[in-house]
Amino acid sequence: MESFEKLGAFYLGRRYDAERGEVTSDLLLYDAKDLTTHAVCVGMTGSGKTGLCVTLLEEAAIDGIPALAIDPKGDLGNLMLTFPDLAPGDFEAWIDPDEATRKGRTTAEHARAVAELWRNGLASWGEDGARIRRFREAAEVAIYTPGSSAGLPLSVLGSFAAPPAAVARDDDALRERILAAVSGLLALLGIRADPIRSREHILLSNLLDHAWRAGRDLDLPTLIAEIQTPPFRKVGVFDLDAFFPAEERFELAMTLNNLLASPGFSAWTEGETLDVARLLHTAEGKPRLTILSIAHLSEPERMFFVTLLLNEVVAWMRSQPGTNSLRALLYMDEVFGYFPPSANPPSKTPMLTLLKQARAYGLGVVLATQNPVDLDYKGLSNAGTWFLGRLQTERDKARVIEGLEGASAASGASFDRARTERILAGLGSRVFLMNNVHEDAPTLFHTRWALSYLRGPLTREQIARLMEDRKAAAESARPRPAERPRAETVPVPAEKPAGSERPLLPPEIEVRFLPPARQAPEEAQLLYRPALLGVATLHYANARVDVDAWENVAVLAPLDGSGRAMPWKKGAVSSETPPVLDKEPEPGARFAELPAAAARTASYKTWAKQLATHLYKERPLVLLRCKALKLVSGAGESEGEFRVRVREAMHEKRDLAVEKLRAKYAPKLRREEEKKRRAEERLDREESQYRNQKMQTAISMGATVLGAILGRKLSSVGRATTAARGASRTARERTDVARAREAIAEADRKIEAMSREFEGRLEELREELDPEAVEYDEIRIRPRKSDLNVGGVSLVWTPWHLDARGVAESAR
Repeated sequence: MESFEKLGAFYLGRRYDAERGEVTSDLLLYDAKDLTTHAVCVGMTGSGKTGLCVTLLEEAAIDGIPALAIDPKGDLGNLMLTFPDLAPGDFEAWIDPDEATRKGRTTAEHARAVAELWRNGLASWGEDGARIRRFREAAEVAIYTPGSSAGLPLSVLGSFAAPPAAVARDDDALRERILAAVSGLLALLGIRADPIRSREHILLSNLLDHAWRAGRDLDLPTLIAEIQTPPFRKVGVFDLDAFFPAEERFELAMTLNNLLASPGFSAWTEGETLDVARLLHTAEGKPRLTILSIAHLSEPERMFFVTLLLNEVVAWMRSQPGTNSLRALLYMDEVFGYFPPSANPPSKTPMLTLLKQARAYGLGVVLATQNPVDLDYKGLSNAGTWFLGRLQTERDKARVIEGLEGASAASGASFDRARTERILAGLGSRVFLMNNVHEDAPTLFHTRWALSYLRGPLTREQIARLMEDRKAAAESARPRPAERPRAETVPVPAEKPAGSERPLLPPEIEVRFLPPARQAPEEAQLLYRPALLGVATLHYANARVDVDAWENVAVLAPLDGSGRAMPWKKGAVSSETPPVLDKEPEPGARFAELPAAAARTASYKTWAKQLATHLYKERPLVLLRCKALKLVSGAGESEGEFRVRVREAMHEKRDLAVEKLRAKYAPKLRREEEKKRRAEERLDREESQYRNQKMQTAISMGATVLGAILGRKLSSVGRATTAARGASRTARERTDVARAREAIAEADRKIEAMSREFEGRLEELREELDPEAVEYDEIRIRPRKSDLNVGGVSLVWTPWHLDARGVAESAR
């Protein structure tokens, strides 16, 4: 069987012969790059639509393509049900007991049957547990449940933060973002608002516009306050109070406040922030398949979340460099109601923006629905691939045909309406018609077996079980509020109590106090310990790797009892900005002993020089380099972000190399296929001539023999001569047939040899351009001595909690 593990190709199934009603051996390999022109999948319940889309997401993950998958029904959590060992015990926990009962089996018996079914199903499509393991290792799969703690929680309040500079500078993009954000929020409040006529919509839009153009973030509490007291006095040419009286603005603020104060809304404020980059890749740069489950939400909540998410995707998209390769996928499992033909819900504007613009950024949008009449086919004319499954009504078929015609016209491709209608009329389960504008003609295919166990929609309890370990790991890794790295608990001997008085210092020494971040335990006392805070500016420059970056650092270092040793070496904590400090200590606090050196003004000048030396030696700018691509990470770019950039560059290089390889071999293969076609035509012709000549010769020879028997000697001699000539011609025709067959065999040999050569070169490219095999090295750039500026060193008292045993623990 032909291998389906190709570079940049998704294995979706095999071609289907409609006349014979059977699956052929020809693989259906879909170019990943074709998804940059988006795709639509349409099919009624039972058509296999969800299975096809699940396999599409599996293939993307295997190819290292991250994806955001919006899941309104709860089906996509099945992507986490992957069992490489295909053991019955792995399946048993996810078996539906009711289904087992209907089958007349116990849960364990049904699990064994399902495991066997999955093993055999995978084998029939050339797959096995090893490919399941490859899928699991290629990408991290996670389920987020905004507005719920079942899966990973997701905070959406950050979505009112100022958009990136690229969006803020683009008036159209900013206007679209404001329109969608305000429409989504008002939909959540149950307010049906026209952007032109609604005072609520116009006021909120102006508030967002005013804040975002100033680069100022908003959250809901701030928005509530600004509704009551806006930072402007006019709306258009009207005075604010004439346009929207204060009493009525207060009612709007109260409605929003009620939402914020409701117990259920607190779930929207917990968890990770809605950050598209983090949802697409881990901190280490590994691709993620992020499932955003919204089945538990009400319709207004779903619209609110989907609108905010699409806005964030648009903003993220515009911050990316352009590419011709597939960078990421956005998939929505049931788009019904979010992209209708006539209505204009808040989700429609950002969705249309993505369909029109995402191609240039390598973002593929895949939309699926079982309700084709509810889609805006004018908008979907931007989709280059249509996967069409079994449809329920003639009206559905007519709407799909309309959409296909529009998409074909937009791309300049031809469209055979009559043939398409005939094919759609006879589709069975898991059989789809693929109309891809990048291909010469539509293709009928049968979907492959999914690697994931498709057990149906998951409940909240099942999602919670799947994400239990991830939530526990996230909780343990999450720092306490306002917590900073802190020293280990240090015992303070009870017989040597800390000094209770604040030391008196010369006025030239700047003294500040780090506020406690945690309340003191019962019977514990607040104790301040001395530390030094140094702030400095560093300049990193290296023309060879095109680096010219400035960095502001704040270094907080504890002072030991002597104060003589260089303090900056003692596990100093560095940050981009200085911590928030108080000018006065907390009432009733005690103070640890201050080293004598810290009371002398001259010491701070010495420590400033030591800080400059320490930063020069110990704080180089460490950059990662990928020699294979001649790429170097930028200042401020994390290792994970650089690995993502390298992966995308590898995909671009791979796609370009594959195109060049195809361009090199395609003409040769076409020439050989044309030779084979002509040889086959010649063979048909020669075989026909050979059969005719053979028949004529047989007739002549028979007549000669018969004449000889009957004694017609003169006639027989003539006939014998004719028969001899006919036999000679038959021999020549036989030789021509043999030559034609040899020409076909030679063309086959050349085609096979070129195909092997092409496949071998593809395999070399796979190894050469494997993102996982990329080697990195470090470039260390020291800060320029001449530009290294220490802004000052001050004494900072850090808070500790001292218990009755004399043990001190950091209050940060």
